[in-house]
Amino acid sequence: MSAVAGHCLAVDLKPETVEAFDRYIASTDAKMQPRWSGEHFLWFDASPDIRLRLLAGAVVAQPIQGNGIVALPGGLIQDWIGAVFIPKATLEETLRVAQDYPQHVQTYRPDVAEVKVLSHSGNDFLIRTRVVKSKFLISDVLAIDNQIHFVPLDSKRVYSRSASRRVTEISNPGKQNEHELPPGHDRGLMWRINGYWFFEERDDGVFITCESITLTRDIPYLMAKLLGPIVHELPAEALKTSLEQTRKGIVNQPRLTN
Repeated sequence: MSAVAGHCLAVDLKPETVEAFDRYIASTDAKMQPRWSGEHFLWFDASPDIRLRLLAGAVVAQPIQGNGIVALPGGLIQDWIGAVFIPKATLEETLRVAQDYPQHVQTYRPDVAEVKVLSHSGNDFLIRTRVVKSKFLISDVLAIDNQIHFVPLDSKRVYSRSASRRVTEISNPGKQNEHELPPGHDRGLMWRINGYWFFEERDDGVFITCESITLTRDIPYLMAKLLGPIVHELPAEALKTSLEQTRKGIVNQPRLTN
């Protein structure tokens, strides 16, 4: 039954979908320019209520606009932003967790099953992550190559940009006949993922914010009940869970001593 369903769900990533996604990312990058220069570095700087919620321990996640979904020719973008506060943490401790990619298997389990650092030079990383996503009757195992660049603004502020360079769906994961499907020729549950992370040490702790932008297939009407939950709901859930896990990983790490 699952093999039949997988075959029926197959879809191709079209060039016009990639072009529309790339235009969206270029527009987002342009909007980010002031923040990359330190102006309104944290997206909630103009929202005192959100800051107070974060200081009280809440994890905030919300769509950039509307319901967070932007329709493209042949695809959908999910654009969500979130934040968390880690009391008593330092920026150095935070970055130690953020950049310890092999340890992400422990920090972000069960969603992250494996991480390999393919290259590392200074503030630039290329990592390959095996990601497991599931929602109701649909599960998806992906191999994602991410290019990540960290930029320190000063001793208290750092931001990073990540962009997927290759996303492949794993067919028959964990079995002898496990194999990667051709990129863009799969079920389309994730074709691209970009992330913008901002770290600032202040208020006797560290604020972390993240904007996550994913590209998935669009959903034919007849498949809405089957695909809707994983395509529409997982991006927001994944962002909030990731921020919660990041905080836990920072809090639980061995503290730095002078």
